[in-house]
Amino acid sequence: MLRIGICDDNIAARLQLRSLLEQTFYAQQTEYQIYEFSSGEGVLHWFEKHEAELDLLFLDIEMNGLDGMETARQIRRHSAEILLVFVTGYSDYVFEGYEVGALDYLMKPVQPDKLGKVLTRVFSHLYTSANQFYLCRNQDGVYRIPRRDILYFASDRRLVLCVTATREYQFYSKLDAVQAELDDPSFVRIHQRYLVRAGAVSFIGENEVAIEDIRLPVSRSYKKDAILALTRAMLEG
Repeated sequence: MLRIGICDDNIAARLQLRSLLEQTFYAQQTEYQIYEFSSGEGVLHWFEKHEAELDLLFLDIEMNGLDGMETARQIRRHSAEILLVFVTGYSDYVFEGYEVGALDYLMKPVQPDKLGKVLTRVFSHLYTSANQFYLCRNQDGVYRIPRRDILYFASDRRLVLCVTATREYQFYSKLDAVQAELDDPSFVRIHQRYLVRAGAVSFIGENEVAIEDIRLPVSRSYKKDAILALTRAMLEG
């Protein structure tokens, strides 16, 4: 599912873009969810609690209060992954978008053919970067979590916890399934209940490892392979 934000203080502009997106995705049979924001302050406030929940944000540059460019700068302090597309009525602002890593821009009023080209770039980018993310699915939706941000996974029966430096995500699965889905040697099983990202491990002890200020046990059955894989990762890193 593609999760899209539209941030514009003009309700007519938001509705026009939303309508074009809905028509496009209906024709493509693409699953999507659209969130609307009427200000830069509003999207930043929402973003504080929903950091990994948007794939793409259409951002108006000329807004009252916090303008689109400053909003983008503040978003980039938290996330380099979200795709930003600026929407503007003035071509003068276009080149400023490169400093915040904008994927593209659209001129107002948005034209269907221009939007189609931008969405083609969006889908291409998401496809090529798919192995850089872990898709976490729970009752709230689907989160695209950058793998490099993951510290470790912990399981308790069928409940799995994905822990990053800033947030925890709970979902129902089994750790064996998570490991198979990742299919990534940089994630190392150290225990029946723990799967760690090798690059996040700062200390390897006799029967435990440290990730930041967290100590996790290494079980006897996983110890030999885990210590070898983690030591190799430390030396290569």
